[in-house]
Amino acid sequence: MDSLVSMRVFCLVAELKSFATAAQRLRISPAMASKHVMQLEKRLGTRLLNRTSRRVSLSESGALYFEQARQMLDSLDEVEAAVSKATVVPRGTLRLTAPVWMANAIFAGVLADYQARYPEVCLDVDLSGRLVNLVEEGFDLALRATGTPDEALIARPITKVPFLLVAAPAFLKRAGRPTKFADLAGQALLHYALYPGESFSLNRNGTVETIKLNPVLRSGNETLLHMAALEGMGFAFLPKWLVADDIAAGRLVHMLPDDIIFEGRLFAVYPSRKYLSAKVRTFIDFIAADKRMR
Repeated sequence: MDSLVSMRVFCLVAELKSFATAAQRLRISPAMASKHVMQLEKRLGTRLLNRTSRRVSLSESGALYFEQARQMLDSLDEVEAAVSKATVVPRGTLRLTAPVWMANAIFAGVLADYQARYPEVCLDVDLSGRLVNLVEEGFDLALRATGTPDEALIARPITKVPFLLVAAPAFLKRAGRPTKFADLAGQALLHYALYPGESFSLNRNGTVETIKLNPVLRSGNETLLHMAALEGMGFAFLPKWLVADDIAAGRLVHMLPDDIIFEGRLFAVYPSRKYLSAKVRTFIDFIAADKRMR
């Protein structure tokens, strides 16, 4: 059997988690797909897939082999296409991790338009909020809002992300509406757990003013902080994308917009330029060019 063909069969089975679906896509029988994977396992001397009557999953060895094999096949497809001067068609599963707050209508629209343009790409999006290891966990790409990207990874800036101080009208009625930065001292704060402290500073004409708020809720999940803000629990710093509709509808109030201006930066982060596949490259270019991401 052709080892390269067997590798392609294995990768597709691993992506689709089904011999039958992969076989249908490749226009071969499920028995032949299984034979290709068994031949590959025999040659490598290890089990790559765990099989039950209901599901197929990667073994530990299979997960390692899948990531390396997929990168190699993506690169091979691009080399062959470049030599034949053909257009590289993005295909396969794009595994992407992004902040929780990107579960919003703007980003969903961007994903829908990308998939409509590149229908052979399946988007597998993780919004768990944890900082994943791209290489060890097999992710192609991360979108991260940070001021200091990991120096061990390649980071391409995509857009600025304003974070706004917001509160619900009911909370402001109860706690009082601040008119200056100092009025926030001691106020109830919905604290984003990844932010290192509870103190905030404002630099005005070279004079630094620092206040400390009172955390009443801590969470690393921006969606929960957003909901808590809508419930009137306290002040929260949240991404503009997440709260813009609420501010427009009056459900939240943007506080001290002339004084508090905090902008993060959204980066596309990936392990290496060497194995940048068509699906990763086109996705990064697509979101960087989309005006909705501004």
